[in-house]
Amino acid sequence: MQKITTYLWFDNQAEEAAAFYTSLFEDSRLLEVQRYGDAGPGPAGTAMMVAFELAGQRFIALNGGPEFKFTEAISLFVDCGSQEEVDELWAKLTEGGEESRCGWLKDRWGLSWQIVPRVLPELLSSPDPEKAQRVMRAMLGMRKIDIKALEDAARA
Repeated sequence: MQKITTYLWFDNQAEEAAAFYTSLFEDSRLLEVQRYGDAGPGPAGTAMMVAFELAGQRFIALNGGPEFKFTEAISLFVDCGSQEEVDELWAKLTEGGEESRCGWLKDRWGLSWQIVPRVLPELLSSPDPEKAQRVMRAMLGMRKIDIKALEDAARA
C-alpha cells in the first residue's frame, strides 16, 4: 500500500465517480467497495467508501454527505503525452462539468483537474526567457491546452 493516499469526499456519488475515473486511464481499477450497514449513517447497502487506482495511483472516495464540496484549492494533475490524450480527457471530464483556464476544468462532481501536455512545462522552463514568456502568454489565453499553439508561440 502506498504511504499517502488521496481521499475524496463526495455527497453520495463516490461509486459512480470511481467507476467513471477508472474508465479513463490505463492501469486503473476499482479495488474495494465498503457499504453502509444498518447502523448508518448512510442508507444500508449504499457505498460508504470506494478504493480505486488511477494509472497505478491509489485513491479513496467517501460518500460523506453534502457538508463538504470540492474547491480549486486541490486538483488532480494529469501528464498527457499527446494532443489526442488532452482532447480525449478534456471532452470526457468536462461532460457535465465546466471548463476553466490554462488546462483546468471541473468534472461533473466538482473535482478540479489539470489536463497538461508534457511539452508545456518543458516550454515554460526554456533557458530562453523570451521564449518561455511567449509560451506563458499563449497558455494564459487558453482553456484546453493546444500543443501546436504553444509550439507556435515558442517559435515566434
